[in-house]
Amino acid sequence: MSNQDPNDEKNPTDAEVTAMKEQAMRTLLAPEARLRLNNVRMVKPELAAMVENYLLGMASQGKLHNQISDDQLKQILLSIQQPKRDFKINRR
Repeated sequence: MSNQDPNDEKNPTDAEVTAMKEQAMRTLLAPEARLRLNNVRMVKPELAAMVENYLLGMASQGKLHNQISDDQLKQILLSIQQPKRDFKINRR
């Protein structure tokens, strides 16, 4: 058994980390952008996590001065997504 204090601020629980991320997203994203990110999370949770980490990193560096709009979030999503490869098979 571990002797960890549940109120120890150095080791937040997963629920606390999730709550802190949600609060940060409420602050960083406009309502439409938050809705879009939640929709993306349902389909591609890895992509949503990458966007969240990117936004949190930008905020911690002081590079975000305004809330991210839906259009700005679209651009971020496009830039983070890896390009899909199209394969064309020519049959003769």
